[in-house]
Amino acid sequence: MKNVSIGQTGHDVELSSALLLYTVAGGGAHYATVHPITAEKATGRPVIGAGRPLNRRFLIDTLVKLDRNAAPKADFLPSTVLGVTSAAVTWWCPPAARRVFFSCREIGERSAVVHHPGLVFQASAEGFRVFAVKGDARPEPSTRLFEPPYFNTWNEGQICIGTARVPGRIEVCAIAGWEEGFFNSAFSHPNHGGKRVEYKNGFHAFWTDMLDGKFEAFPLDVLVPMKGATAGKLVAGKSGVKQ
Repeated sequence: MKNVSIGQTGHDVELSSALLLYTVAGGGAHYATVHPITAEKATGRPVIGAGRPLNRRFLIDTLVKLDRNAAPKADFLPSTVLGVTSAAVTWWCPPAARRVFFSCREIGERSAVVHHPGLVFQASAEGFRVFAVKGDARPEPSTRLFEPPYFNTWNEGQICIGTARVPGRIEVCAIAGWEEGFFNSAFSHPNHGGKRVEYKNGFHAFWTDMLDGKFEAFPLDVLVPMKGATAGKLVAGKSGVKQ
């Protein structure tokens, strides 16, 4: 028996049946059978039983139940949500002052409330990502994406979660938890794989100055553009922002 998250709740589920598809070379499925699953008495290992032809009614009923149970629960969408699919939620954080935490050799153990640019987050089956945007308006499909000016990030906006506590669900109602997981974790290392900010004395100097309160607002001129990447491409999973 296994516990899985379906919608906003967890359910205990067990393997009950299997579908076997039969194909011909160069073509799709031409025949299917459905098989009950039993457990070996000695080991409890699941065993596929004898099958029967899969009829149209059983197939339709199964697909309807899967759609009903696996589809994301309907949520009221706040204005910050940019896109929702079965595998990803993408949203925007307006520019704001938020606390950050650092724990690294070069900067030390430090924490301060600093200014942040507008950010676009995406939680998906492929991982957790963040990008910077310029301005304080809600991003449009053509809005350009910039490298995240943060430690603990990789190329294409990937976030190194490490020990951060993030939700186990990819849903609109879990957005606050994903944000908290990012901002409440300690920035410990600048990952390799490209420049995160354009700053004369480098990445560590930039964040030291940020923590010292050198800037009255986030200095947008330090942001590094991502070639061809836009908010619309991110939501659609198209080229320009690798998935």
